[in-house]
Amino acid sequence: MPVITNIDDLKQLYKRRVPRMFYDYVESGSWTEQTFRDNTSDFNQIRLRQRVAVDISNRTTASQMIGQDVAMPVALAPVGMAGIQCADGEIKAARAAEKFGVPFTLSTMSICSIEEVASHTNKPFWFQLYMMRDDNFLQQMIQRAKDAKCSALVLPLDLHVIGQRHKDLKNHIEIPSKWTASTIANIATKWSWGLSMLRTRRRDFGNIIGHVKGITDNSSLVAWIAKQFDPTLDWTKIKHIKEMWGGKLILKGILDPEDAKKALAVGVDAIIVSNHGGRQLDGALSSVRMLPQIVEAVGDQIEVHLDGGIRSGQDVLKALALGAQGTYIGRAFIYGLGAMEEAGVTKVLEIIHKELDITMALCGERSVQDLRRNNLLLPKDFVEHWN
Repeated sequence: MPVITNIDDLKQLYKRRVPRMFYDYVESGSWTEQTFRDNTSDFNQIRLRQRVAVDISNRTTASQMIGQDVAMPVALAPVGMAGIQCADGEIKAARAAEKFGVPFTLSTMSICSIEEVASHTNKPFWFQLYMMRDDNFLQQMIQRAKDAKCSALVLPLDLHVIGQRHKDLKNHIEIPSKWTASTIANIATKWSWGLSMLRTRRRDFGNIIGHVKGITDNSSLVAWIAKQFDPTLDWTKIKHIKEMWGGKLILKGILDPEDAKKALAVGVDAIIVSNHGGRQLDGALSSVRMLPQIVEAVGDQIEVHLDGGIRSGQDVLKALALGAQGTYIGRAFIYGLGAMEEAGVTKVLEIIHKELDITMALCGERSVQDLRRNNLLLPKDFVEHWN
């Protein structure tokens, strides 16, 4: 086993272990992938102010996200089909997050069901609800999240239509998957992944199959899912979901100050500045570039979180210094999960925590809650404003 010191080390292990089609599914964006690339490269434009002769003993990365104590303000983002990247992947990632003391968010399109994840964890996790046209399924899913004691509902707003992702089309990532001769040949070389998948009974979409009338397997799921994403989603429907849920509600996919203000008016608990990892509107600005303007628009009236492009503890620090009160990692934890299963997710969290703590110390700060923009050196015109 090679020495693992950063997230990219795990990414390389992950790339070698999982089938290419599933690696491509995670490591890609829509159309030209400009926004996908900008999410990470824009972090690299931000520089840090080094401070010296400052007492940096007794440091802490502890904070809160929507009133929940966290070991560091980093949550595991909802990732569809995580249970294909690694057998029982959602369960293993949730356990790693729980032990480390950070939130885990389960996707509606997970392989392991909400009940299965709840039965293998001891503390509440968060649930991402896709806005579907099937109102019965929607109500049922909300009730299942309540029954599983989920402590927050995450509602994505940018999936009313699906962005075109060229790699997914070329690899035939669909429901059910159509494997080409090339795909089968590649999978045959990933024997450790294949053996682990053979040993698990969880290979279908556990939150949907068996919970929707007439949907008994992946083949019958395709026609249903194709017409389920709701293009009529608006602020009235968001308010209705908030009333149905009755608990903490987080809106994901805010990338405009005006939308942030509307979210504030609805009365949600937090918003996530996100472009869906560059997988939806290609050409949109990166999450970190839009973060300062959105924070400015809503002030301290609502928690602002950030998702997209975080690959290190330094990225977390930069987001916090720009005003985010929480961050999310998606691809980063999938690298660890695919590389080393639950231990890999733990390793990702350990790496990010160590990088955050050391960078904070070298910036002359003792608490993540004290980070401010004066810890950073921003390029001219980095913060975008609409004309």
